[in-house]
Amino acid sequence: MVVNPLTELFRDEQLLVVHKPAGLLVHRSPIDRHETEFALQYARSLNGGEHVYPVHRLDRPTSGVLVFARNPEAAQTLGKAMMAGEIHKTYLAMVRGWPPEAGLIDHPLREEAVDRRLKDQVQPVKDARTRFRTLATTEIPVAIERYPTSRYALVELFPETGRKHQLRRHLKHISHPIIGDANHGRGRHNRYFAERFGEGRLMLAATRIVFPHPVLPESVDVQAPLEASFLEVLSVFPGFRYEPARPGLQTGSGSAG
Repeated sequence: MVVNPLTELFRDEQLLVVHKPAGLLVHRSPIDRHETEFALQYARSLNGGEHVYPVHRLDRPTSGVLVFARNPEAAQTLGKAMMAGEIHKTYLAMVRGWPPEAGLIDHPLREEAVDRRLKDQVQPVKDARTRFRTLATTEIPVAIERYPTSRYALVELFPETGRKHQLRRHLKHISHPIIGDANHGRGRHNRYFAERFGEGRLMLAATRIVFPHPVLPESVDVQAPLEASFLEVLSVFPGFRYEPARPGLQTGSGSAG
Protein backbone atom coordinates (compact mmCIF):
# COMPACT_ATOMS: atom_id res chain seq x y z
CA MET A 1 0.00 0.00 0.00
CA VAL A 2 1.36 3.42 -1.00
CA VAL A 3 1.56 5.86 1.90
CA ASN A 4 0.38 9.36 1.04
CA PRO A 5 3.21 11.76 1.99
CA LEU A 6 0.84 14.75 2.25
CA THR A 7 -0.71 15.73 5.57
CA GLU A 8 -4.12 17.37 5.42
CA LEU A 9 -4.22 20.68 7.32
CA PHE A 10 -7.57 22.15 6.23
CA ARG A 11 -10.49 21.17 4.05
CA ASP A 12 -13.87 22.55 3.08
CA GLU A 13 -16.01 22.40 -0.06
CA GLN A 14 -13.70 24.81 -1.91
CA LEU A 15 -10.23 24.11 -0.56
CA LEU A 16 -7.72 21.43 0.36
CA VAL A 17 -4.64 22.65 2.25
CA VAL A 18 -1.80 20.21 2.94
CA HIS A 19 1.74 19.94 4.22
CA LYS A 20 4.16 18.96 1.44
CA PRO A 21 7.39 17.23 2.51
CA ALA A 22 10.76 18.31 1.16
CA GLY A 23 11.78 16.47 -1.99
CA LEU A 24 8.32 16.18 -3.57
CA LEU A 25 7.44 18.06 -6.77
CA VAL A 26 4.09 19.82 -6.83
CA HIS A 27 3.40 18.75 -10.44
CA ARG A 28 5.18 17.47 -13.53
CA SER A 29 8.02 19.73 -14.64
CA PRO A 30 10.37 19.88 -17.63
CA ILE A 31 13.22 20.16 -15.12
CA ASP A 32 12.52 16.66 -13.74
CA ARG A 33 11.11 14.74 -16.68
CA HIS A 34 11.72 11.29 -15.16
CA GLU A 35 9.97 11.95 -11.84
CA THR A 36 6.81 9.89 -11.30
CA GLU A 37 5.48 11.15 -7.95
CA PHE A 38 3.86 14.55 -7.46
CA ALA A 39 1.96 16.37 -4.73
CA LEU A 40 -0.84 16.92 -7.26
CA GLN A 41 -1.60 13.22 -7.59
CA TYR A 42 -1.47 12.66 -3.82
CA ALA A 43 -3.77 15.64 -3.25
CA ARG A 44 -6.17 14.17 -5.77
CA SER A 45 -6.14 10.95 -3.77
CA LEU A 46 -7.03 12.92 -0.62
CA ASN A 47 -9.84 14.49 -2.65
CA GLY A 48 -11.48 11.14 -3.37
CA GLY A 49 -9.91 10.87 -6.80
CA GLU A 50 -11.43 14.15 -7.97
CA HIS A 51 -9.25 16.73 -9.71
CA VAL A 52 -7.57 19.49 -7.66
CA TYR A 53 -5.94 22.74 -8.79
CA PRO A 54 -2.67 24.02 -7.24
CA VAL A 55 -3.06 27.66 -6.19
CA HIS A 56 0.65 28.46 -5.87
CA ARG A 57 4.02 26.79 -6.26
CA LEU A 58 6.35 25.38 -3.65
CA ASP A 59 9.79 24.32 -4.80
CA ARG A 60 10.73 20.66 -4.61
CA PRO A 61 13.27 20.96 -1.74
CA THR A 62 11.01 23.30 0.27
CA SER A 63 8.59 21.76 2.76
CA GLY A 64 5.44 23.29 4.13
CA VAL A 65 1.93 24.53 3.48
CA LEU A 66 0.45 24.06 0.01
CA VAL A 67 -3.04 25.10 -1.14
CA PHE A 68 -5.22 23.34 -3.71
CA ALA A 69 -8.60 24.48 -4.99
CA ARG A 70 -11.22 21.76 -5.29
CA ASN A 71 -13.02 23.24 -8.28
CA PRO A 72 -12.18 25.49 -11.25
CA GLU A 73 -14.18 28.43 -9.91
CA ALA A 74 -12.26 28.50 -6.61
CA ALA A 75 -8.99 28.15 -8.54
CA GLN A 76 -9.86 31.14 -10.72
CA THR A 77 -10.85 33.28 -7.73
CA LEU A 78 -7.65 32.43 -5.85
CA GLY A 79 -5.60 33.06 -8.98
CA LYS A 80 -6.98 36.59 -9.06
CA ALA A 81 -6.23 36.96 -5.33
CA MET A 82 -2.66 35.90 -6.03
CA MET A 83 -2.29 38.50 -8.79
CA ALA A 84 -3.75 41.15 -6.47
CA GLY A 85 -1.22 40.37 -3.74
CA GLU A 86 -3.84 39.04 -1.33
CA ILE A 87 -2.13 35.71 -0.56
CA HIS A 88 0.43 36.09 2.21
CA LYS A 89 3.03 33.53 3.25
CA THR A 90 5.48 33.08 6.09
CA TYR A 91 8.66 31.02 5.75
CA LEU A 92 11.32 29.88 8.22
CA ALA A 93 14.92 29.49 7.09
CA MET A 94 18.24 28.62 8.71
CA VAL A 95 21.06 30.71 7.25
CA ARG A 96 24.81 31.10 7.54
CA GLY A 97 25.99 34.03 9.64
CA TRP A 98 24.04 36.54 11.73
CA PRO A 99 21.80 38.84 9.65
CA PRO A 100 20.45 42.16 10.99
CA GLU A 101 17.53 42.05 13.40
CA ALA A 102 15.10 42.86 10.58
CA GLY A 103 15.09 44.34 7.12
CA LEU A 104 13.82 44.52 3.56
CA ILE A 105 15.71 42.92 0.69
CA ASP A 106 14.76 44.99 -2.34
CA HIS A 107 16.77 43.41 -5.14
CA PRO A 108 15.45 42.81 -8.68
CA LEU A 109 15.91 39.29 -10.03
CA ARG A 110 16.28 37.99 -13.54
CA GLU A 111 13.58 35.45 -14.36
CA GLU A 112 14.78 31.83 -14.58
CA ALA A 113 13.62 29.75 -17.54
CA VAL A 114 11.41 26.83 -16.48
CA ASP A 115 12.65 24.71 -19.38
CA ARG A 116 16.41 24.13 -19.35
CA ARG A 117 16.38 24.10 -23.16
CA LEU A 118 15.64 27.84 -22.94
CA LYS A 119 18.37 28.65 -20.42
CA ASP A 120 20.47 30.49 -23.00
CA GLN A 121 17.67 32.92 -23.81
CA VAL A 122 17.92 36.23 -21.96
CA GLN A 123 15.10 36.54 -19.43
CA PRO A 124 13.62 39.82 -18.14
CA VAL A 125 14.61 41.37 -14.81
CA LYS A 126 11.72 41.99 -12.41
CA ASP A 127 11.27 43.70 -9.07
CA ALA A 128 11.66 41.38 -6.08
CA ARG A 129 11.20 42.19 -2.39
CA THR A 130 11.49 40.08 0.74
CA ARG A 131 11.05 41.24 4.32
CA PHE A 132 12.77 39.31 7.08
CA ARG A 133 13.29 39.24 10.82
CA THR A 134 15.91 37.30 12.74
CA LEU A 135 14.45 35.02 15.43
CA ALA A 136 17.51 33.31 16.91
CA THR A 137 21.26 33.03 16.51
CA THR A 138 23.80 30.41 17.48
CA GLU A 139 27.55 29.85 17.32
CA ILE A 140 29.00 26.35 17.26
CA PRO A 141 32.63 25.43 18.08
CA VAL A 142 33.38 24.03 14.64
CA ALA A 143 35.84 25.51 12.13
CA ILE A 144 34.04 25.09 8.80
CA GLU A 145 35.74 27.98 7.02
CA ARG A 146 38.63 30.14 8.26
CA TYR A 147 37.21 30.93 11.70
CA PRO A 148 37.42 28.63 14.77
CA THR A 149 33.63 28.84 15.22
CA SER A 150 30.67 29.01 12.85
CA ARG A 151 27.60 31.24 13.17
CA TYR A 152 24.03 30.56 12.07
CA ALA A 153 20.63 32.21 12.40
CA LEU A 154 16.95 31.43 12.06
CA VAL A 155 15.08 34.00 10.02
CA GLU A 156 11.41 34.43 9.26
CA LEU A 157 10.75 35.51 5.68
CA PHE A 158 7.80 37.37 4.18
CA PRO A 159 8.01 37.57 0.37
CA GLU A 160 6.30 40.60 -1.14
CA THR A 161 6.77 39.28 -4.69
CA GLY A 162 6.83 35.75 -6.05
CA ARG A 163 9.89 35.35 -8.27
CA LYS A 164 11.31 31.89 -8.86
CA HIS A 165 13.74 30.87 -6.09
CA GLN A 166 13.36 34.40 -4.71
CA LEU A 167 14.06 33.59 -1.06
CA ARG A 168 17.16 31.55 -1.80
CA ARG A 169 18.53 34.12 -4.22
CA HIS A 170 17.77 37.06 -1.92
CA LEU A 171 19.50 35.48 1.07
CA LYS A 172 22.53 34.72 -1.06
CA HIS A 173 22.48 38.38 -2.16
CA ILE A 174 22.83 39.58 1.46
CA SER A 175 25.58 36.97 2.12
CA HIS A 176 23.44 34.82 4.41
CA PRO A 177 22.66 31.79 2.22
CA ILE A 178 20.22 29.13 3.35
CA ILE A 179 21.75 25.95 4.73
CA GLY A 180 21.27 23.03 2.36
CA ASP A 181 20.87 25.20 -0.74
CA ALA A 182 22.88 23.35 -3.39
CA ASN A 183 22.59 26.11 -5.99
CA HIS A 184 22.91 29.32 -3.96
CA GLY A 185 24.46 28.18 -0.67
CA ARG A 186 27.90 27.37 0.71
CA GLY A 187 29.04 23.81 0.04
CA ARG A 188 31.17 23.38 3.16
CA HIS A 189 28.33 24.34 5.49
CA ASN A 190 25.84 22.18 3.58
CA ARG A 191 28.16 19.17 3.82
CA TYR A 192 28.75 19.69 7.54
CA PHE A 193 25.06 19.56 8.42
CA ALA A 194 24.38 16.68 6.01
CA GLU A 195 27.13 14.65 7.69
CA ARG A 196 26.19 15.67 11.23
CA PHE A 197 22.51 14.78 10.89
CA GLY A 198 22.77 11.93 8.40
CA GLU A 199 21.00 13.63 5.52
CA GLY A 200 21.05 16.94 3.69
CA ARG A 201 17.99 19.09 3.17
CA LEU A 202 17.14 22.67 2.30
CA MET A 203 16.46 24.45 5.58
CA LEU A 204 13.48 26.37 4.22
CA ALA A 205 9.85 25.74 5.16
CA ALA A 206 6.57 27.47 4.33
CA THR A 207 5.03 27.67 7.78
CA ARG A 208 1.89 29.80 7.43
CA ILE A 209 -0.46 31.11 4.75
CA VAL A 210 -3.28 33.65 4.96
CA PHE A 211 -5.66 34.41 2.10
CA PRO A 212 -9.27 35.40 1.40
CA HIS A 213 -11.68 32.50 1.19
CA PRO A 214 -12.87 32.11 -2.43
CA VAL A 215 -16.55 32.09 -1.43
CA LEU A 216 -17.03 33.11 2.19
CA PRO A 217 -16.45 36.67 3.52
CA GLU A 218 -13.54 35.58 5.73
CA SER A 219 -9.84 34.79 5.67
CA VAL A 220 -8.26 31.36 5.72
CA ASP A 221 -5.26 31.13 8.05
CA VAL A 222 -3.35 27.82 8.09
CA GLN A 223 -0.11 26.89 9.83
CA ALA A 224 2.09 23.94 8.89
CA PRO A 225 4.27 22.04 11.38
CA LEU A 226 7.98 21.69 10.75
CA GLU A 227 9.21 18.32 9.47
CA ALA A 228 11.19 16.04 11.78
CA SER A 229 14.28 16.48 9.58
CA PHE A 230 13.99 20.27 9.97
CA LEU A 231 13.43 20.10 13.73
CA GLU A 232 16.44 17.84 14.17
CA VAL A 233 18.79 20.44 12.68
CA LEU A 234 17.20 23.14 14.88
CA SER A 235 18.78 21.37 17.85
CA VAL A 236 21.79 23.65 17.27
CA PHE A 237 19.56 26.45 18.62
CA PRO A 238 19.10 25.30 22.25
CA GLY A 239 15.68 26.06 23.69
CA PHE A 240 14.23 27.55 20.50
CA ARG A 241 10.47 27.25 20.07
CA TYR A 242 8.75 28.43 16.91
CA GLU A 243 5.35 30.04 16.39
CA PRO A 244 4.86 31.33 12.82
CA ALA A 245 4.07 35.04 12.62
CA ARG A 246 0.93 36.06 10.76
CA PRO A 247 2.03 37.44 7.37
CA GLY A 248 0.52 40.39 5.56
CA LEU A 249 0.24 42.71 8.55
CA GLN A 250 3.61 44.43 8.91
CA THR A 251 4.66 42.93 5.58
CA GLY A 252 3.50 42.64 2.02
CA SER A 253 2.22 39.70 0.03
CA GLY A 254 3.95 37.03 -1.94
CA SER A 255 4.22 33.41 -2.90
CA ALA A 256 7.92 32.80 -3.53
CA GLY A 257 9.50 29.66 -2.32
